[in-house]
Amino acid sequence: MSLDELRELLDRHARPDLATAVEGVRICKTDRAAAPETSMSGTVLAVIAQGRKRLALGDHFYDYGPGQYLIASVDLPVTGHVVDADAGRPTLGFGMSLEPAAIAELLLQAGPGDLPRSAGAARPGIAVSDAPAELLDAIVRLLRLLDRPQDRKALVPLVKREILWRLMTGEQGDVVRQLGLADSSLSHITRAVRWIRENYAQPFRVEDVARVSGMSVSAFHRNFQAVTAMSPIQFQKHIRLQAARLLLANSPNDITGVGNRVGYDSPSQFSREYRRQFGVAPSHDAMRMRGGADHAGAALP
Repeated sequence: MSLDELRELLDRHARPDLATAVEGVRICKTDRAAAPETSMSGTVLAVIAQGRKRLALGDHFYDYGPGQYLIASVDLPVTGHVVDADAGRPTLGFGMSLEPAAIAELLLQAGPGDLPRSAGAARPGIAVSDAPAELLDAIVRLLRLLDRPQDRKALVPLVKREILWRLMTGEQGDVVRQLGLADSSLSHITRAVRWIRENYAQPFRVEDVARVSGMSVSAFHRNFQAVTAMSPIQFQKHIRLQAARLLLANSPNDITGVGNRVGYDSPSQFSREYRRQFGVAPSHDAMRMRGGADHAGAALP
């Protein structure tokens, strides 16, 4: 019953900009399949009530459909698309940002034995599981508050905490709990990811990024690969190319300049890697974006 009501609530409250009246909560409604598009995942919980989506992270693929949830524990460059939607049966999804501070607060309040033991090792930054009934029920109660503005201020924080608790004690609880731990393997890799995103146009030595993360070089390599499914250099390349794509939307006639701004000294290398990443040359992609092509396929949920 929770999944049926979840579909009805998502369908009724969906907006073109995905936003809702509850901070950090988004609703996706898509009535057609789309070509794969790239985006940053954010740190989110995403639940599908109807239809199906597919995400790619490096060489790893993640499919999730009705009654399943996806956790993204690090803001990662992903390629995604809706694979099962039409006008009569749109894909419907729920998304909620995962806030490390809120998770940390719950960790502090948990009593001895309330939470499973953590493995400690870094886990993949994206994971998919079947959603238990208790999690779906809490999400439904959160969405009901969209119809009750007078109750939101008091009840939204409580229901969000319950959703987090269900995640922390569920199948993907280990990785969710690590989000709230200042010294977890995940937090170290998150620091490195943030540093690369802020300095993507500059060459770097892996030893320097390992130092930023607070890890030895060997531990950094092992954990970075486990979380992101990429090497640090591959991750930097993904970030560079995504930045280039955004710049091309505004500067479609300056292919060489855009490549240089994101860190490529060689125009031919930029074009070659751009084509490999997005399937088309930069000039053709710039024309497509200028023509108003839909790029919502990768957005979570």
